[in-house]
Amino acid sequence: RVSFMNNQKPQKPTLSGQRFKTRKRDEKERFDPTQFQDCIIQGLTETGTDLEAVAKFLDASGAKLDYRRYAETLFDILVAGGMLAPGGTLADDMTRTNVCVFAAQEDLETMQAFAQVFNKLIRRYKYLEKGFEDEVKKLLLFLKGFSESERNKLAMLTGILLANGTLNASILNSLYNENLVKEGVSAAFAVKLFKSWINEKDINAVAVSLRKVNMDNRLMELFPANKQSVEHFSKYFTEAGLKELSEYVRNQQTIGARKELQKELQEQMSRGDPFRDIILYVKEEMKKNNISEQTVVAIIWSSVMSTVEWNKKEELVAEQAIKHLKQYSPLLAAFTTQGQSELTLLLKIQEYCYDNIHFMKAFQKIVVLFYKAEVLSEEPILKWYKDAHLAKGKSVFLEQMKKFVEWLKNAEEGKQQLSSQ
Repeated sequence: RVSFMNNQKPQKPTLSGQRFKTRKRDEKERFDPTQFQDCIIQGLTETGTDLEAVAKFLDASGAKLDYRRYAETLFDILVAGGMLAPGGTLADDMTRTNVCVFAAQEDLETMQAFAQVFNKLIRRYKYLEKGFEDEVKKLLLFLKGFSESERNKLAMLTGILLANGTLNASILNSLYNENLVKEGVSAAFAVKLFKSWINEKDINAVAVSLRKVNMDNRLMELFPANKQSVEHFSKYFTEAGLKELSEYVRNQQTIGARKELQKELQEQMSRGDPFRDIILYVKEEMKKNNISEQTVVAIIWSSVMSTVEWNKKEELVAEQAIKHLKQYSPLLAAFTTQGQSELTLLLKIQEYCYDNIHFMKAFQKIVVLFYKAEVLSEEPILKWYKDAHLAKGKSVFLEQMKKFVEWLKNAEEGKQQLSSQ
């Protein structure tokens, strides 16, 4: 018996059958939504419009009221003054309060003060974060049920909360609701929202937030399909005083078009399409997407250079580069009709030769090739040499170009010497 007892494993302590007394302050009072609403409304009515007192009341009430269960009711009251029925109307038979966003003054300062109330509440009760996000998504879908003034206040508040990080930009998905878009509600709401968001931060911070949730290329969806053009977007938001947002969307479109152009160019080159077809395609894209010749020449250069597996030996790469670039010089020549485009190309060549160490000694040979092939002319080369070059590898490249530039300074003599070479 003794040995049996010794072999037995010691029992783990267990909580079964134990009774612990819950401390009074840890208990949440059990209310139904109506009782919960009455409690919140009574407290808000007692605090009045002093929003610091409101924040303190909400902080203290969280200890005894079940915010987790009734998050939607709580936020409905703080925004609209009472519980909202589907569609966004306040239920008639419910008690309500005027201490709420919709009953407040329609100005940025008041909305900033309300934003502080939400910030403090969500910082104190972190679990309300998700519920608040869901609430805002719902409110945006209910926009048609609110008055214009209520929508304006909600838009300003949402912009401020997006700026300070209380809300995530993914809530904007609700604005793409077909009915809201069709009736112009989404675009009008977005104007007020972006104004307060940019006012709190700046367009760059807004762009970062939009990019994080893949919303940076969707802003045109605030308009019906037949009005989803950069021109319409730009006109609408510029007239509303949001020129920086118009420019941002225009840039986004251009970036998208440039990426598409580069991708298509590389495919055409790898297929070996005739240059006349490639030139025609590029010119159409330039016109359609308002892309400058400088931008295009930079895209063509990087496309041409990425179609080859370059030799790793410095003494062989220059020869390989000249052979390759000679073949593509007619394509580059078609898009260096302006001095500025030629200068852009020169800077791209300089950058490429600096970034790819095997090309350091090939810079002058490439420039001379392009000069002979009439891709580059005297003036831009001289300007590059004098003051328009980059700092990258400056001393190496200027030294390489010294003799050639001396030739160019007397252009006719230089040409004669080159043709006799």
